[in-house]
Formats: sequence, structure tokens, C-alpha cells
Amino acid sequence: MLKIRKTFKYRLYPNRKQRESLLATLEVCRDLYNDALQERREAWKLCRKSIPFAMQSAQLPACKAADAAMRGVYSQVLQDVLHRVDKTYKAFFRRGNGFPRFKGKGWFDSFTYPQAGFRVEGSQVSLSKIGNVKIKWHRPLAGEVKTLTLKQENGKWYACFSCMVEVEPLPANDSVVGIDVGLECFAVTSDAEIVDNPRWFGTAQKKLRVVQRHMSRCTQRSGGWRKGCRLVAQLHRHVFNPRNDFQHKLSRELVNHHGFIAVEDLNVKGLAGGMLAKSVQDASWSSFIAKLSYKAESADRLLVKVNARGTSQQCPCGAPVPKKLWDRLHQCAACGLKTTRDHASALETLRRGLRLRTETPALAGVALEAPRFLNLRSENLSLRVSSGK
Repeated sequence: MLKIRKTFKYRLYPNRKQRESLLATLEVCRDLYNDALQERREAWKLCRKSIPFAMQSAQLPACKAADAAMRGVYSQVLQDVLHRVDKTYKAFFRRGNGFPRFKGKGWFDSFTYPQAGFRVEGSQVSLSKIGNVKIKWHRPLAGEVKTLTLKQENGKWYACFSCMVEVEPLPANDSVVGIDVGLECFAVTSDAEIVDNPRWFGTAQKKLRVVQRHMSRCTQRSGGWRKGCRLVAQLHRHVFNPRNDFQHKLSRELVNHHGFIAVEDLNVKGLAGGMLAKSVQDASWSSFIAKLSYKAESADRLLVKVNARGTSQQCPCGAPVPKKLWDRLHQCAACGLKTTRDHASALETLRRGLRLRTETPALAGVALEAPRFLNLRSENLSLRVSSGK
């Protein structure tokens, strides 16, 4: 049976003493991260020598013997911090940019129990060196637990269990759908279903504007400035949470009802650099497609990303239909198709996806180049509108 790694996130409710222990552990991990990074930098600068993880890990017992604060942290948690430094270096040499940086106060917000040191006990989770912390089990924990990461977000603590879960395929489904994402509507499917764009950030802008103006009048690092930072973070969290919930529900509905899903392979980073940057980032298309991709994989559905170039300038019958950005209607003189621009784009996305499925052994979640167009017979379709929420 195929297994995938899945993370389950739960809210923790530590008491005052446990909160102090969690914050102290974060501070020790931050100092260790910075010290390990400094050691690697100095070794290369002075001796042109690279220090591997094994060499730094061998120094931990001596460091714990000399530092009382480190003795209050579980040993494997400290080892995981060194693994993080090692991973950042390897990622830097792999990418060629993004050299590891020191973590300032407030910039290190999580630590991990990689193998042991934690145990689930009813409504609590037992953490080595910290104690039994109350946890809210809002959903059952499934699979084999591999690691536990404790993370602080806006003053709240969360437990993230990384588990190996068996794939549970959904029953076979022959339904196919193409999806066109946009700004006027969040998504339009080839079945003519319209999903409204909630615009979560747009509704929170007024409150954000007030708080950020207050911050601009405060002295940096003052009490009022720090309070404003917390309020801004809370407002952004209130934007993120409903958007995340909306995308999870929509992606789950699409995966449950369709066996083949075709989406556009968009260059979201490029689109987010123009005059519509704020709206593009508010829509968060990349996050939605990522959720759609892993849900399709776990449900044994097929998700194909097609070349997005020209999907709005081509009719599903194969005839070119040039449009300006403000032209919202699609009228094809070749086949007579009359519908909205987004619906026609969704139909063209589906056509390209089906073409790839028949000609290429497509893989789920893999972007494939669309071949030349085919002439397909098309019928006039009427637009059916539904809320999609």
C-alpha cells in the first residue's frame, strides 16, 4: 500500500510555567542555530574548511555540560537544530543563492522532536523537559507518527505531527473538469460553475491601514510599536485562516467529484509583480493548486497542469479568438460558441489536458507542454452560475 507523509496540526494550551519552558527552549535553539552558523562561516573564512553535521553534533555533549540552559532541552531537539543548519547550507549550494542568515529575536519560532521525547496521553501530549501539555484533538490522529514540531504563531502554540499515512483512493470517477482561476471570479470550471472571489485581504485593508498608520508614528522597538506589530500579525492571521479554509473545502469538493482535473501552469510570481500584485497575492492561486495537487495524489485522481499561454485567446474548437484584457465575452465566428471569457478558457484548459492524457503518460501534478491545437467539434454552451462556496 502506497504511503504519503501528512501533517496534522493541533492547538496547544500550555500553562504559564509550560509557556516559559517553551519560550526558553526556543531561545536555546535560536542561540545554538546562530552559534553553529557562525562556526561554519568562521571555519571557511579562516581555514577554507567546511564543517559537516557530524563534527558539530559531536560537540553537543561538551556544550551541554558547560551550559545549564542547554541541559534543560531534550538532546534530539538540539540535534535537529544542527540538521536545520546543515539543510540550509545544502540548499544554498543546490540553488546558488539564499545564503543562511542569523536568526534574530522573534525570528525562530519552532523546534522539533525528530524521533522520541514525546508521547500522546489522552487529552495531553507529554513533552520531554517540558511536561504534559493540554492539546485540542479537533480531528483524529492517523498513521505512524514520525516527528513532532512545536510552533508558535502570534503568541499561540501548535503541535504539528508529521505522519506516514496510507493512501485511501476514492472510487473511480470518469468525470473530467478544467479550471480557470482569475481575479473577477476565483475560479470558473468547464461545467460553467462560477466560484466567487472572497477577497479576504480587501475586506481587512481598512483595519490594517489604521494599525499600520499607528505603527508609523511610534518609535521603533517601543511598547506601542510592538503592540502594533502584534495587532498587524493578528489581522493577517484573520485573513489567512478563512482563505486557507476556503481553499481546502473547494479543493476537496473538486477532487471528490472529478477523476481528471486540468489546471493552468501559471507563473504566479511573475503575475504578482505587476499592477495587480495585491489582488493576485490575495487570490493565492499557488496555494490553491498545491492543495488540489496533494489531495488528488492521495485520492488517486489525475491532475494535469497545461501550458497557460493563449488559453483565453483560443476557442475550444481550435480557432483563434483574440481578446483584450477588458473583453469579457467569448464569441467564436468559426463554431458559434458564445460564453464568458473565463468559461471558454476553462474549456480550452480541459481540452489541452485531455489531449495530454491521450498522447502522453501524464503524471499527477506535473506541468506538461501543450502540443499544437486540434480542431474539435464544439457546441454552444449556456453559462450556469452557482455560488461554489
